[in-house]
Amino acid sequence: MRNVYNFSAGPSMLPEDVLKIAQAEMLDWHGTGMSIMELGHRGAEFKIVAEQAEADLRELLSIPNNYHVLFLPGGATAQFAMVPINLLNGNKKADYIDTGIWSKKAIDEAMRYGEINVAAKLSIEHDLVKIPHQEKWTLNPDAAYVHYTANETIEGVEFHWVPKTGNVPLVTDMSSNIL
Repeated sequence: MRNVYNFSAGPSMLPEDVLKIAQAEMLDWHGTGMSIMELGHRGAEFKIVAEQAEADLRELLSIPNNYHVLFLPGGATAQFAMVPINLLNGNKKADYIDTGIWSKKAIDEAMRYGEINVAAKLSIEHDLVKIPHQEKWTLNPDAAYVHYTANETIEGVEFHWVPKTGNVPLVTDMSSNIL
């Protein structure tokens, strides 16, 4: 029986049954004689893992078959560059909502690729940090996209609503709260 309870943001507790399965599979994943971390990413065994991961995501998130699921390295930090590189296209303008450390990093990276409008920033009311109401945002209707970070883990600020952006695509960094 474990005595430590981890309720921190990010990595958290796993059920002991899950840890025991992982422990057993650390030396021999599904009879391969190797741990899952030793499998070649081009081998048949790993292909099974990737296909099951995609199937699970499609089921959990109701992802239709006409959408691709990409498994990419780098997490949110890599996405800070991938988003403007891929979405600015001919339009070099995008809107960002500044809600803390992670959105600031996204803004700084995006500024390397285009004209970034910070459409809203956190406000402080009665010593509490708050996301401004969307009516106060200065969104550009001609922006290539609007970007926001759904959960700023360092500042403890989380959106509990989805911004309305009309015909402008909405991009969300959900790396700390998806699933």
